[in-house]
Amino acid sequence: MSYLYLAIAIVSEVIGTSALKASEQFTRPVPSLITLVAFASAFYFLSLTLRTVPVGIAYAIWSGVGIVLISLIALVLFGQKLDLPAVIGMGLIVAGVIVINAFSKSVAH
Repeated sequence: MSYLYLAIAIVSEVIGTSALKASEQFTRPVPSLITLVAFASAFYFLSLTLRTVPVGIAYAIWSGVGIVLISLIALVLFGQKLDLPAVIGMGLIVAGVIVINAFSKSVAH
């Protein structure tokens, strides 16, 4: 269940960050409300994750996957362009998350 909670936390954080961009510095009420609810949800589910997953591991996965997902959403929804170094960097982040999950003895399987 811990990794389901972590996945929910990641998706909530990505929704919150996307809505934060759309809120235009909290001047638009609906995206602002979505931002607040999504971030509250993200931290709640991250806290559930931390019952069994070490904080450093959970945060590395949360932030790494979140960076990649929000970059893809920014590309699709906001027209943000990614250059080759950005794509390579994100590939390294994904590789790091895979290495942590596949080989680290710190991860609860």
